[in-house]
This record gives sequence, structure tokens and C-alpha cells, in this order.
Amino acid sequence: MKHRTVFFVSDQTGVTAETLGHSLLTQFDGLRFRGVTVPFINTPDKVRECVRRIDLTREVEGSRPIVFATMVQDDLRDIISQSQGLVLDFFGAFIGPMERELGIVSSHATGKAHGVADQRSYTRRIDAMNYALEHDDGSTTRDYSKADLILVGVSRSGKTPTCLYMALRYGVYAANYPLTEEEFERGKLPAPLERYRDRLFGLTIKPARLQQIRQERRPESNYASARQVSFELRSAEALFARYGIQYLDTGECSVEEIASTVLDRTGLLNRMQGVDGGEV
Repeated sequence: MKHRTVFFVSDQTGVTAETLGHSLLTQFDGLRFRGVTVPFINTPDKVRECVRRIDLTREVEGSRPIVFATMVQDDLRDIISQSQGLVLDFFGAFIGPMERELGIVSSHATGKAHGVADQRSYTRRIDAMNYALEHDDGSTTRDYSKADLILVGVSRSGKTPTCLYMALRYGVYAANYPLTEEEFERGKLPAPLERYRDRLFGLTIKPARLQQIRQERRPESNYASARQVSFELRSAEALFARYGIQYLDTGECSVEEIASTVLDRTGLLNRMQGVDGGEV
């Protein structure tokens, strides 16, 4: 399979360049991309060294690298644009039109996208992370009254990473509780969840995908057998239906997609965006 090298160049962490760049790359099937993240390129000398790496890659591979850049300073953007790569400058593409529309010259200040500009929001996200870790996998049901959301589902259906992502990204207090054979045999929700039915959201997954995930964790075990996997998923979905719990198939979704869908369906997305007055 043909491959292309992709540079994610930033004057800060590179997270924005990676996120936007990967979103675009997913639209191109049949190619393999080799990603190289180059963060904190915030001086002319560092940019020139980065240009040298890009140009060397072009010479060695015979095709020009793709360069996703998020650099605020005009002089740094000018230098990176002289490389032999295909430079896609996110800030350059949008800052100018926004300045003209708003009638304001941008601050050209680095680091604002990931800074601690809003201490209240930042503190909530950290507290939400601690909450998600403490209430992972049903380890404790204490303080469920503080939960914005409680994810339920069988083992390895995506509960933990989704809770952690929602906590870090949105400041959602998210707990998760695993459904086991005890619940399936009783045909009832676990007692700690009964009082919080309105905060429950179920995660499920296709049997073949769940079996694949479990095989990687415990090969050739009953836990990973097709029979056990099918039984648990059927039972979980029956429980969701019995109690009117919304649920989502996570098999073909990224963690980001799962979190956004859950928050949208529960109405939490609008609530969380308004926690600090609705300002960006």
C-alpha cells in the first residue's frame, strides 16, 4: 500500500494540528499515512530546522510530505510555507477572513487554545476526571447523586474510555457500571442503579467485534467465547428495553463519536456548553 508522510507542525502542543489533520486524512482511503508530530516550533531557527526535515523527507521518499500547520505568528508561517511539502496552514486560512468579518485584528497569541483561560471550567474538568476514575467499573456507587450520567453495559463495550473522554473534554461527571450474569439471571437492574434510572445510558456492541476485543484480553476463555458474548449482549439489550434505557452500538464508533452521540441524545451536550454562561 502506498504511503505518504504527514507532518503536524505547531508552535504549541500539536493537538489542534493532529485533530484537524487526522479528520481530513480519514477521507482518503487506499493510502497509508505516516504521522510525524513536531510541537513547540516557536522560533525562526526551529522552523528552519523543521523545513530541513520536511525537505529531506521529500528527497528520500520522492513525494512531497503533507504538512498540517497551526502557527500563529506570520513570520513563522512564512518560513514553513517555503518548504517542499504541501503546507496546509489552518490559522492562515481562517484568521484573515475572520479579522475582516469582525473588524478586529487578532492577538496572534500562542497557546490560547489549550491554556487555562477559564479556571472554573478547567477545575470542573479535573474534578470530573477524578470522579470518573473513582467510579469506574462499579468500583464504588458512592456519590452517584453527583453523576451527570451513568453508562451501563457488558464488559469491554467502551464504558471506561467514554467516561474519561467526557470528563476531560466536557467536564461531565460520568460513572460506569458493568452488567454481569447476576443481573441477567435476575432480569433486573442492580440495586444501586434503581434510584438513578433517569441518568442511565447503555452501550452495546456487535458480537463479532466484542469477541475480537475479549480474545485479545483473554484468549480462548469462556469470557471471550461466541456463546458467552452473544448471551451477554442479548441479555443486556433486553434489560435496556425493559427499563426504557437508551443505548448505542459502539462497534464502529470512535470514543469521540460515542461521547458526542451520548451527550447529544441525553441533552447533556447543551447543558455542559452552558455551564459557564455559554461563552467559548
